[in-house]
Formats: sequence, structure tokens, C-alpha cells
Amino acid sequence: MALILLGLVLVVSLVLIALGLPGLWVMIASAVAYNFLVPPGPISWFTLVGIGVLGLIAEVIEFTLSGKYARKYGGSRRASWGAIIGGMLGAFMGIPVPVVGPLIGAFGGSFAGALLGELSMGSSGGDSARAAKGALIGRAAATAMKIAIGCAIASWIFLAAMG
Repeated sequence: MALILLGLVLVVSLVLIALGLPGLWVMIASAVAYNFLVPPGPISWFTLVGIGVLGLIAEVIEFTLSGKYARKYGGSRRASWGAIIGGMLGAFMGIPVPVVGPLIGAFGGSFAGALLGELSMGSSGGDSARAAKGALIGRAAATAMKIAIGCAIASWIFLAAMG
């Protein structure tokens, strides 16, 4: 029964990741809880540390990709930082909107941050929009990468819990 419950939590966590919510950390917390609640602690410390490291890597990827893509699409350093900060602020501001608010906020914030950052450098509207488009693509790529890493973490946890 505990293994089935863990599996359900892992699936729900993947949905949370897709919605821009902290599903990775729910997965990791559920693995730790499972390990302490189910004797004799079937999930090894190596696995727990490994999924924690993968979670941190996923967060770094998510944090930096929109900025990198803004630069790739011709944006300045200011557009890059605008995309990163805008994505974080947008996700935070989207929290009051149930279910999809943080995701929409993160995408919109990355776009708006890169656009405003590039416009503040005196770039034309077209150049600024291109950098903002890059930030939006980067945000989508970051979300896809985070879901992929989440699938790997969920699989690792479930297989480890099975013994």
C-alpha cells in the first residue's frame, strides 16, 4: 500500500512540475518520508543524495536557460537578467491563480523581463521582441528539461523503493 501511495505522489509531482510548481521537491520529500516510514528504509542514502543533486541541477537549468536563450537570440546581458528575474517574479505573482498561475507567470515574466531589459538598452522594438522570444523559448526548454529530470528522479525513487 505504501508503494502505491508513493507512486501516486510521484505522478502528481510530475504534474506539479509541468505547472511550474515545486514537484521535484515534493518527490524528494516523499522519498525521504517513505524511507523513514517504511522499515527497513528501502531507499539508500546514495539514492537520496543523488536525487537531491539532480533536483539542484534541474533548478540551476531552469534558472539559467531563459537568460541564455535571450542572449542566443541577440539580447544583451540586461535582457538575460531581465528574463531570469522576470521569470521568478512572474511565477511568484502567478501563485494566486489556481493551478496554472505560476506557469503562465513564469513564461510571461521571462518574456516581459527580457523585452524590458532590451528596450532599456535602447534597442529597437524588433530586436527587443526577438530577445524576448528567445527568453520564452528558453523558458519552455527549461520546463521540458525539468520534467525530463523529474521523470528520471521519479523512476529512480520508485525502483529504489521496490527494493
